[in-house]
Amino acid sequence: MAKQMSRSNYEKLVQELDDLKINKRKEVAERLKVARSYGDLSENAEYDEAKNEQAILEAHILELQYTIDNAEIIEDSNISVDEIGMGSKIQIRRLDNDKVQSFTIVGTNHVDVRNGLISDESPIGKSAMKKKVGDVFTVEAPVGELKFEVISISR
Repeated sequence: MAKQMSRSNYEKLVQELDDLKINKRKEVAERLKVARSYGDLSENAEYDEAKNEQAILEAHILELQYTIDNAEIIEDSNISVDEIGMGSKIQIRRLDNDKVQSFTIVGTNHVDVRNGLISDESPIGKSAMKKKVGDVFTVEAPVGELKFEVISISR
């Protein structure tokens, strides 16, 4: 299934993948080479650690490659201001305390809650999708149901 993301987030993933393939692979290969030089591989913790790091790196490279290969790029000019979707900047008001929060809906690879970037798969992100200004939506949270009203949607 295609994963929607903005052009800038797509390019960040491509850049990260290139760095992993070019630089990180060399670093891990060098660690393996050094660890091999320590002799007996059956009792070589450095070698085991380097092999483990290599496996994790390769899994991450495959995951990024899959995400990039299956990305559906949403151009900024195509981000709707009529309803919440991928890339939308939203302001929502929590109905029980009138607190207003601002978020941007992003893919899971670009989540940064401290900077207001939430995933379309997060509880708030998922519940807000396809809502319009004035709509009220409910989010299931550990403290119970939270109700939010959509105040604004922008690019």
